[in-house]
Amino acid sequence: MAESVAGLLINQLSTLLSPEITLLGGLKSDVQFIKDELESMKAFLREAEAKEDNDSQLRAWLKQVREVAYDTEDVLDDFTFRFARGYKDGFYGKVGKIYNSIKNLKARHQISLEIKDIKARVGQISERHRRYQSQYGTQERGFSSSRHADADFDIRSQSLFIEEAQLVGIDKPKAELISKILDDHSQLKVVSVVGMGGLGKTTLVKKVYDDAAVNKQFQSHAWITVSQNFQFSDIIKNLIQQLYNEIRRPVPRRVESMDDIMLSEFVRDFLRERRYILVLDDMWSIDAWEAIKCLLPDCNITSRVVLTTRIADIASASCLGSLDSVYKMEPLSDKESWTLFCNRTFHSNDCPPNLEEVAKKILKKCEGLPLAIVAIGGVLALKDKEKTDEWEMILHGFGGEADGSGKLDRIKRVLLLSYNDLPHYLKSCLLYLSIYPEDYPINVEYILLKWIALGFVEEKQGMTSTNVAMRYMKELINRSLIQVKSTLTDGRLDTCGLHDFLREIIVSKSKEQDFTTVATRYYTRWPKKVRHLAIHNFTDNPQEFSSLKCLRSVVIFGYEDPLTTTFLSKFLSGDPKLLKVLDLHGAELDNIPKQVFKLFHLRYLNLSGTGVKIIPKSIGKLQNLEVIDLTGTNVTKLPVEILKQRKLRSLWLGGWGDYSNEYANWGCKCPFGIGKLICLENLTNIEADCYKIVREIGNLVQLRQLCITKLRRQDGEELLSSLLRLTNLRQLSISCIKEDEILDLQHSVSPKLEFLTRLRLNGRLERVPQWVTSHSVQSLRMLRLDNSRLREDENVIGSLGHLPNLVSLTLYGAYEGETLCFKVGGFQKLQRLELMQLTRLKWMRVEEESMPSLRYLQLIGCKLMQELPSGIQNLTGLQFLGFLDMSNELMHKVQNLDKQSVDYQTISHIPEVCTGYWINDRWEPKFL
Repeated sequence: MAESVAGLLINQLSTLLSPEITLLGGLKSDVQFIKDELESMKAFLREAEAKEDNDSQLRAWLKQVREVAYDTEDVLDDFTFRFARGYKDGFYGKVGKIYNSIKNLKARHQISLEIKDIKARVGQISERHRRYQSQYGTQERGFSSSRHADADFDIRSQSLFIEEAQLVGIDKPKAELISKILDDHSQLKVVSVVGMGGLGKTTLVKKVYDDAAVNKQFQSHAWITVSQNFQFSDIIKNLIQQLYNEIRRPVPRRVESMDDIMLSEFVRDFLRERRYILVLDDMWSIDAWEAIKCLLPDCNITSRVVLTTRIADIASASCLGSLDSVYKMEPLSDKESWTLFCNRTFHSNDCPPNLEEVAKKILKKCEGLPLAIVAIGGVLALKDKEKTDEWEMILHGFGGEADGSGKLDRIKRVLLLSYNDLPHYLKSCLLYLSIYPEDYPINVEYILLKWIALGFVEEKQGMTSTNVAMRYMKELINRSLIQVKSTLTDGRLDTCGLHDFLREIIVSKSKEQDFTTVATRYYTRWPKKVRHLAIHNFTDNPQEFSSLKCLRSVVIFGYEDPLTTTFLSKFLSGDPKLLKVLDLHGAELDNIPKQVFKLFHLRYLNLSGTGVKIIPKSIGKLQNLEVIDLTGTNVTKLPVEILKQRKLRSLWLGGWGDYSNEYANWGCKCPFGIGKLICLENLTNIEADCYKIVREIGNLVQLRQLCITKLRRQDGEELLSSLLRLTNLRQLSISCIKEDEILDLQHSVSPKLEFLTRLRLNGRLERVPQWVTSHSVQSLRMLRLDNSRLREDENVIGSLGHLPNLVSLTLYGAYEGETLCFKVGGFQKLQRLELMQLTRLKWMRVEEESMPSLRYLQLIGCKLMQELPSGIQNLTGLQFLGFLDMSNELMHKVQNLDKQSVDYQTISHIPEVCTGYWINDRWEPKFL
């Protein structure tokens, strides 16, 4: 974490020291000294953090680095708080500048003393750094042997520790992996096994490597543990030694005098005429693979390389372009997990009845990770089987078992290898996830914006901060540290999370580094300096909020007594002037406390789901705001002062609810001039009931998401003209001003939204706009038409059926015809179809080769339909069929599908592929 804090601080210092920034004045040389010293230490910090557990002096030094970096960040943020704020124009502005100059002389002197004190501390830390540098060395990761002993211990303990898991759930993956290895191939084949630490990759590959059927296919066999301490010359010599041991011959003496190039040629010559299998266990970098690949002759068509890694990019890069050769390790099933747990804990398949409930709760935390199951099973095996309270203590004190107390140190070391391997800019991002409660679905869009607001995301030329943050997220997923929990139909990441065991380790690490603090009804003791505070079901506490001067973020997750305006005012009286993120989602606030508008550094303000009604003019003081979330509030109008927030990137307004139907959304009035907020990327539920607002939207050329409400018919052409300029748009929602108003979107003006993936049109349409069905929206994946009332002669289905990438289509009150026909060749990629409140629909027909990819079909409120869709047997990939609020005749036929009726014969294939269906509000898992 010291490396991460130092890295982020160096970036901040670089910005302050740039020629464009002139705030520092006489402090510039001292700040430059601090930056230079931190940069000189940065290369050593990663090596030091990997060794700190075994060296108390090193651990103390790292703590000093971390604290001085934190203190420097605090002083610099305080500096900008005092001196970087803008002033009014005119006479009052000049008076204000004079007043503040006099007032801040003392403050500048105080900050100058603090920076000089930090400079002296950094000098002392640097002296110790030079001493440690000579003692430990600072070679780059990947070519250093300094961690050889530690890494070997981790790998050996992982492999041996998981040996007990090998007989549970290994037969199927073993057979699949052997099949990948032994199938015929026209060239050298590389098979990679990828998954998070502790899944049993090494154990699986070892069982395959030792299998007689595999063994006899190859003349030479070698197993190389690459690991994080990769050193090329050691790898080659180890390989040569194994190859010669196998043929019972001594290694030629000349090998000792060879350089790496000669050694590589020696190995290639040896392997060129032999069928070989080579295992490369625990690969951590593509560079390591590229170096080892040079050893392998590509002329041998029957040889195999098997590689294990935690990093998906390495797995795919090593497989020579064949993704079929990547084997992704999966967690054990619930049944397999229980078997392994009982074998390890009770040395049998039985669990005492008195322990079964608590045992299953503990097992759930392991989430099918064999190493975790064996580890916790080893702890529980020593507990008294008659004392349920001891097991309950393990359950409730789960995090304490992984905090270095020794009981689960081995799994902690295995999982921390992945953390320690992270570049500094990802460590803060990962540790910040420790603010979330267990099993909490983390919204990907929101966490990215918080990372950005907190300064964790480095700027990249030619890329938006959002794109860089998404790259960080995907890299953490790629490294098997973050799990994808759900995705949206258009393929975007929706929610993510952490494996429970990894989460406990991250929470422990974060607490140890004084990075995050979680306040709960059970734990209210805060450290001296709180940086990131999460409130989990906290109760109002009389504690004085005196340790908030370093606070950067506050996020609430429920409140025992709802968090009120009074409590928030009391909390903010602790003077958290450096606060950047304030997330009050769901709090019972009736207004925004005035203390909020003193938070000059605030970048992220979430008031969604609160009772706030008015945004005061004071909002203009928060000139660093990047995100304002007001969805689900009672705010109906924004003040003109919102236009001062020129850094604003996300403005979420209004919400979705029942003002005319349950799928409707309401908006918020914005002042004229909204087009000045040119950094906006997300703008939702803005009321556009006049042409000026519609025209100004065209100035927001960075928009990726736009939701516009109350559009009038006469403003349709103006909106299309604005959309012509929004070439970055990914999501678009347009709603008319009233139920009978027509969305007039059919004009000669045709926007080319080549990146648009989601589109919703809510209102009457005379016809489907031509630009929707043309080549202008080739990327469209999700389309929803609400209350469109399209006529049968408009060929709605025919016009939409040729959208090449459409995967989800929803028609809600959108069609007034009696028949819907899905014709041959239409909707080739459609996976989800929802037909709702089509009140005149009587018949639906599906022709052959229509919707071949459909998985989900739901019909709701189509009460005139009396028959099942004709040709439904053509939907050979259907997995879900849903009916709700349909005619009694149709519902009766659905309920009797198990009878040999005409309807059953029509869809006789579905029971084999369809996992279930809805009958009103009841789920039926199978047709038969």
